[in-house]
Amino acid sequence: MAVAAAGAAGPVFWRRLLGLLPGRPGLAALLGRLSDRLGRNRDRRRRRSPWLLLAPLLSPAVPQVTSPPCCLCPEGVHRFQWIRNLVPEFGVSSSHVRVLSSPAEFFELMKGQIRVAKRRVVMASLYLGTGPLEQELVDCLESTLEKSLQAKFPSDLKVSILLDFTRGSRGRKNSRTMLLPLLQRFPEQVRVSLFHTPHLRGLLRLLIPERFNETIGLQHIKVYLFDNSVILSGANLSDSYFTNRQDRYVFLQDCAEIADFFTELVDAVGDVSLQLQGDDTVQVLDGMVHPYKGDRAEYCKAANKRVMDVINSARTRQQMLHAQTFHSNSLLTQEDAAAAGDRRPAPDTWIYPLIQMKPFEIQIDEIVTETLLTEAECGAKVYLTTGYFNLTQAYMDLVLGTRAEYQILLASPEVNGFFGAKGVAGAIPAAYVHIERQFYSEVCSLGQQERVQLQEYWRRGWTFHAKGLWLYLAGSSLPCLTLIGSPNFGYRSVHRDLEAQIAIVTENQALQQQLHQEQEQLYLRSGAVSSATFEQPSRQVKLWVKMVTPLIKNFF
Repeated sequence: MAVAAAGAAGPVFWRRLLGLLPGRPGLAALLGRLSDRLGRNRDRRRRRSPWLLLAPLLSPAVPQVTSPPCCLCPEGVHRFQWIRNLVPEFGVSSSHVRVLSSPAEFFELMKGQIRVAKRRVVMASLYLGTGPLEQELVDCLESTLEKSLQAKFPSDLKVSILLDFTRGSRGRKNSRTMLLPLLQRFPEQVRVSLFHTPHLRGLLRLLIPERFNETIGLQHIKVYLFDNSVILSGANLSDSYFTNRQDRYVFLQDCAEIADFFTELVDAVGDVSLQLQGDDTVQVLDGMVHPYKGDRAEYCKAANKRVMDVINSARTRQQMLHAQTFHSNSLLTQEDAAAAGDRRPAPDTWIYPLIQMKPFEIQIDEIVTETLLTEAECGAKVYLTTGYFNLTQAYMDLVLGTRAEYQILLASPEVNGFFGAKGVAGAIPAAYVHIERQFYSEVCSLGQQERVQLQEYWRRGWTFHAKGLWLYLAGSSLPCLTLIGSPNFGYRSVHRDLEAQIAIVTENQALQQQLHQEQEQLYLRSGAVSSATFEQPSRQVKLWVKMVTPLIKNFF
């Protein structure tokens, strides 16, 4: 405990010293670098065993199967089935998976799905904006709820919305005020939950200004669910995400088991969140520990149990379903069984939900991502994209220390979401440039320029928010796996926020082609990063930004 406290106190100590040295920029910069080194050392110590770096050498290229797989079972079909030891595995037909390409397509699909929803609409996002397009979405919800009451046979339509408390409460007109009319008019059918991080409490909560309190931790999951269909994305419910902010989106149509899982997951996070009331107050559910007034350890323990119960029960359900579908004793052929409705044909695509909630000690996404990066073999290609290039030290070490080829796509400063922002936030793009330059310098110093390449996305009038990765096995021109969802691969995603994404593994060439085209369309709007990139006048980073970046980079 004493060592941990000393480690946590390190950045505070350096910040105090920096505050005493306004006229000593050189010494202040030195202290900043020392602080950064301390942070890196802490990060390295917390990572998994260094033996993991030897995994590509110790594990065979193709996983060994202890017994031959049965002809009706997807067991042993692909090399990523180790993921089902951590999370439920959902086998689906690739015909149920559609990759979307634009904000407008995402927005129109959501409105269309809301209009035809009969049983449930579940939406998890960072926040809901306050403009006319967001109002259009709310009006769609209101219209669908109204129809459900007026139908000849009234449906039991329920609407559940999960947002972040701090971001959703910002300003006089905010996410809460946008949703209050729905809550007031349909109190039995609408639930609005506002997650409040347990780490923002006490004096910290009182002193940090409204715009900056989000840096402590957020509800960052982006899941949009309509009856049995699900959209997984990194996009929020805001006008720019419906018009000119590029993200990624995948539509899982008529996938009841996946929809059930994400409904239960959002319900679980909702249960440990604050509940919005019709008078714009908030309450905790009966028997639940308050997230910032109650005991933090007790709250986090309860939240961990609530979320892990969902993950573990879904894993058990899927294992039983798998056994019944592919291993039950029967003389029927696969075709006869499928025709009779007793069995499903073997899937060609597998969906794995990856959850990361470090405040609750849930680190599934981190484990899976690190393992994928570790085991990427020589000759494999990894296309990794993030709107905010600020990889954790563990991820950077794996990219630089493993054998696969990497193409990393990030936002150029002009398409960064903070570009042109007022005040301190306006310097954030420059801080990302500084981090990018440091990483590029490390790539060059290791002689890895051919294997690890950086690309910058640029599109006039647009911003860039896409995140995820595509994995191409050695010798393949199409990806067999993609990660898509909310994480940015940065410190916040791993340590502070609540995140969710899915791993899609597919053997279907048509779906692989969809994923390949998605990757190509994003990378086509990018330019390669070289030493000359950082010589441009627009890439000159002010000294004070370089000094403070090591101290604040874990907060944005």
